[in-house]
Amino acid sequence: MYRGGFYRGGPVLMSAIAGIDQALWDLKGKQLDAPIYELLGGPARDRIRVYQWIGGDRPADVAEQARKQVEAGFTALKTNATGEMSRVDTPATIEADVTRLREVRETVGDEVDVGVDFHGRVSKPMAKRLVAELEPYEPMFVEEPVLPEHNDALPEIASHTTVPIATGERMYSRWNFKQVLENGAVDVIQPDLSHAGGITEVKKIAAMAEAYDVAMAPHCPLGPIALAACLQVDACSPNALIQEQSLNIHYNETSDVLDYLADPSVFDYESGYVSIPDAPGLGVEIDGTHVRERAEVGHDWHSPVWRHDDGSVAEW
Repeated sequence: MYRGGFYRGGPVLMSAIAGIDQALWDLKGKQLDAPIYELLGGPARDRIRVYQWIGGDRPADVAEQARKQVEAGFTALKTNATGEMSRVDTPATIEADVTRLREVRETVGDEVDVGVDFHGRVSKPMAKRLVAELEPYEPMFVEEPVLPEHNDALPEIASHTTVPIATGERMYSRWNFKQVLENGAVDVIQPDLSHAGGITEVKKIAAMAEAYDVAMAPHCPLGPIALAACLQVDACSPNALIQEQSLNIHYNETSDVLDYLADPSVFDYESGYVSIPDAPGLGVEIDGTHVRERAEVGHDWHSPVWRHDDGSVAEW
């Protein structure tokens, strides 16, 4: 599918390939009565740590959210570093962002990891300032400090901090990851299996990263099939670090996307970890009746468009 077309790569084609790839691996695993990780060479682990998002887009009590999630059992969290940010913003904006992380760190202590996501909202000059200012509060990583179009700026940004740099949710094939692996600026890659070609492609990306001593933490703000696919690759990738998930609003307090599963308990969390599903294929069974019911309803979700005070479009 990839090589048969003249125009290759990009989010649309690679997302379509990902869906088909994941389905074919699931069928093959079920036919052979084996989890996908066994077909990929066998497990390097039997569980993986997960992290929980705690907000940060808008002024809010993020520290209180952090406290609740840690009390509920999570040992790793992620917050957005900032809302809209101008290309050159004020000291007050920097201070507000630093204060947010400082309050989270003071709330959860130093035994909880806290990732900080710039979400590509920050320009190169502000990213250099912000990574340096956040460093005293020891983020687990700084995610997508600039847009992937500006990955060439990552070495300079990385030179301003010792905090691990992470990126990759908007990179769609092993060829997109070549530059960031070769320039040595990135410590954690975050391919999204449902947008970066599926299990086949991301297993290759993970192996490339391992050769450069780079960890992998797959991007996954999606549903149970996407998470199941991630876990199969996490299981057999020695450099898998941690897994993003959005199936739980709070620790084992589930969102409605788990209603798509016949048995949601496959994603029960314990001590901040989730076990790798070991049933055949992806390790999950879908409730087809619920899928058909929800298909009749449909959805109407669109990415918001943020704007600066002067009316210009802000990065979301």
